[in-house]
Amino acid sequence: MDTFLQQVINGLTAGSVYAVVALGYTMVYGIIQLINFAHGEVVMIGAMVAFTVINALAPAGLPPLAVVLIGGACAIPVCVLVGYSMERLAYRPLRHAPRLAPLITAIGVSIILQHLALLIWSRNVLAFPQIIPSRTYMIAGAAISSIQIAILAICFALMAGLAVLVYRTRLGTAMRATAQNPQVAGLMGIDINRVIAATFVIGAALGAVAGVLFGTYYGLAQYTMGSILGLKAFSAAVLGGIGNIPGAMLGGVLLGIVEALGAGYIGDLTNLCSYDTLAPRIEACAGGGNFVLFGSNYQDVFAFIVLILVLVFRPSGLLGERVGDRA
Repeated sequence: MDTFLQQVINGLTAGSVYAVVALGYTMVYGIIQLINFAHGEVVMIGAMVAFTVINALAPAGLPPLAVVLIGGACAIPVCVLVGYSMERLAYRPLRHAPRLAPLITAIGVSIILQHLALLIWSRNVLAFPQIIPSRTYMIAGAAISSIQIAILAICFALMAGLAVLVYRTRLGTAMRATAQNPQVAGLMGIDINRVIAATFVIGAALGAVAGVLFGTYYGLAQYTMGSILGLKAFSAAVLGGIGNIPGAMLGGVLLGIVEALGAGYIGDLTNLCSYDTLAPRIEACAGGGNFVLFGSNYQDVFAFIVLILVLVFRPSGLLGERVGDRA
């Protein structure tokens, strides 16, 4: 039971970050039917910018929390600028092109951002300075750190704030109208270009925060980190129902929990020694050799197993609805 609760806590922490990133995918898809594969690189840029600022301010003697907040405050406008530039320069000219064209463009933008990050920050894995002391609390035999609590609080606050924005404001009404039918929304006086640009900007801002949280939690950042994180968040969006905001939230949390439980329990079941051949492995196990849990190696697999199962058995996602193509 302790293992189960511990893995649920770990899964909620990772899943809440997936959910925040997945919101960027699902908002853009819901409005312009585009899978923005470059969104993971926006998250990566947020983490990299935060790393640069935090690393520069760490020796200055400022309070640790202030240093992290300043890093996040610098990452958000940079990611917003990147998100707006992507929409304005890469996607807007292809808005009425065949769907394959913007999809290929999104992959191209992703590669460009990756290599720009490679030129700026190098290919090395960057270690975030651990400036915030972390306290651990025990809950029914499971441990939860103060950083995990902060990540959960921030992510759920962001998700609640986005829900209020989409369902309780004029901009949110314009976004939902544009998602339903952009032509009719334009005839009703809604500035379609402004709404779509605002969607990219909001998604990029959420991605920046997710990048800072991811880097602070795991303590690492690299120019390729956006690829796997973006694919997991895309899987979460598909799991919940691509284009559905509550679905992206639910899908991210569920995916994190599935990953954590699968990795934890498969790790217990594959409690095997790491040796090149079977005979030395058996002898070492019999002699009390060192054991290696393989569960964490399988963690990335679960996201894509879930994606395949959802696409096979429920392509519309958990909260998605089957709808016909737009006329």
